[in-house]
Amino acid sequence: MSDKRKFVNGLIAGLLLAVIIVSATYAGREAVTAWKRHNDTDSDAGSGEVVSARTMQKLQLIEEIIEENYALDMVDSKAMENGIYQGLISSLGDPYSAYYSAEEMQEQQEKLDGVYYGIGAYVRLDESLGFARLGEIFPDSPAQESGLQEGDLIMRVDDQYTKGMSLENVVSLIKGEEGTKVTLTIMREGEADTREVEVERREVPKQTVSFEMMEDQIAYIRITEFDKVTVDQFTDALATAKGSGMLGLVLDLRDNPGGNLAAVIDVARKLLPKGLVVYTEDKAGKRQDYNCDGENELTVPMVVLVNEGSASASEVLAGAIKDYGKGKLLGTTTFGKGIVQKYLAMSDGSAVKLTTSKYYTPKGNNIHGIGIEPDEKLELDFERYVEEGYDNQLERAKEILVTGE
Repeated sequence: MSDKRKFVNGLIAGLLLAVIIVSATYAGREAVTAWKRHNDTDSDAGSGEVVSARTMQKLQLIEEIIEENYALDMVDSKAMENGIYQGLISSLGDPYSAYYSAEEMQEQQEKLDGVYYGIGAYVRLDESLGFARLGEIFPDSPAQESGLQEGDLIMRVDDQYTKGMSLENVVSLIKGEEGTKVTLTIMREGEADTREVEVERREVPKQTVSFEMMEDQIAYIRITEFDKVTVDQFTDALATAKGSGMLGLVLDLRDNPGGNLAAVIDVARKLLPKGLVVYTEDKAGKRQDYNCDGENELTVPMVVLVNEGSASASEVLAGAIKDYGKGKLLGTTTFGKGIVQKYLAMSDGSAVKLTTSKYYTPKGNNIHGIGIEPDEKLELDFERYVEEGYDNQLERAKEILVTGE
């Protein structure tokens, strides 16, 4: 099938089947026949353009057929419009490219920034009860100041009863504009009655970095994803580790799906020697280098934990560390996402996220679909981890740093 045909199929995203069925059995037959007669002589039919007079006319015809014949509740016109744009992008067959409406892009921007306006707590779904529960409460957050606790069952958000709501809907009700207040009606274990807790929404940075100073002066830093807030959080953690007399570093990138390219470059500049961190090439072969000045090069041994969930930006960091020999990679082969996406904004606030380039490690390796092989392969003993909390990969990393082998 030609690329043009794939694009057209993506554009109408299944609606062509409706045209065929309707033309065979309903009164739309004459309209379809008229469109076909026009299409036979349409001058732009073979132009290679997806958005043309021909496709616009066909989309209008499909809309009319739906209005006249669709038996269920009518689909919202805005949703149908967004569906067209989504279909066009999905026809690329690229799982990393997407269309975002203005509302969706606003939510996406919060994720990219790593900052949102809320109460400062994770929320999870208790499927057995059909309600959401509060998870970890962030230190110095509005949730902590209001006396909310991990495990509190969320019965209502303001006047909205939450039983049966999706987790996304509950979270969207809790978040809101900075300075506004939200009232949670919660049920706490061991208490017979519910309680109402009013919480002021504030800017809440996502915690993407965790730090612990372990025995033998070994520092443990975990990065869960790369957002704009990650750089400052990592800088603080590394400074604390150095100030505590760090003799070795375990950098945990397991299950880190990636994120912001600029953020991972800045993190890499806290660890690597002078030279190339990564470079990208677009479809025209134009290359862009991202370099490190080496002024903050790490001077203690390092082990980097990776697994099949380590992807994209985390592979940029792991790949550079491996190429420079600045640390030993331990775990399992990484995911293998060696491509870069950009958000291309439009005037109405909507945007397209599009794969625009491939990236290469300092030694020129593109790991897309391949991944990065660790220097030492070691599967996580998952059963023991669940039952005992014993992390055999972390323990091996500490052993390497203490013994040097």
